[in-house]
Amino acid sequence: MSEFVLIDAPYIDQSGAYPTGCESVSAVMLLRFLGVEITVDEFIENYLDKQGFEQRDGELYGPDPRKYFCGSPYDEDSFGCYAPVIAKALGKVLSERTVKGAASEKGRKEHIPVYEAVDETGTPLSKLVHRYIDRGMPVVCWACINMREPIIGPQWRLMDTGEIFTWVSNEHCMLLVGYDEKGYYFNDPYEGNGLVHYPKDMAEDRYRAQHMQAVAAVRKGEREN
Repeated sequence: MSEFVLIDAPYIDQSGAYPTGCESVSAVMLLRFLGVEITVDEFIENYLDKQGFEQRDGELYGPDPRKYFCGSPYDEDSFGCYAPVIAKALGKVLSERTVKGAASEKGRKEHIPVYEAVDETGTPLSKLVHRYIDRGMPVVCWACINMREPIIGPQWRLMDTGEIFTWVSNEHCMLLVGYDEKGYYFNDPYEGNGLVHYPKDMAEDRYRAQHMQAVAAVRKGEREN
């Protein structure tokens, strides 16, 4: 029997309103799959840590994408953020928002967190699909826009340390929702792409190019080793 698993997860198009908001849109797709009622705007404005850029003595200084979204998801000239930022934002949402059907014995007014966010950076896609997809759980993953080649640069100095940071351009975030023998399926928010399928070698290569970053949700007390 051939391998085939595909999760029916909500789809959100980032076009127009969120030109650099792929990470936030992918996170909200996951949240909605979990039954959390939240909009992309609420996620960006209330939960996502953001920081802008500034010029100092002719040099560009900016945020650390492992700590902040670099710029604004509403700005087409902004960059993005890395897995720790999305894991932190997801964790805050999951600790505050009620998951549908997860009411306590005392009723819906008492919120008991059901899920927690896990930063799975460094975990191969092949392991992610068996750890999560096989159990019916989508995963937020970083790769490249339309699986284009990664481009090294631009660079800026980090505001908090002064060290030079190098961005890998064509960075993109999608929701991993399935796999088969030949490749992986993603809900891709870019330009209304919808459900897309990419060959294993290509997807794994672009995933590696963006530092093998992923964020998942697990039930409290059931975190994988």
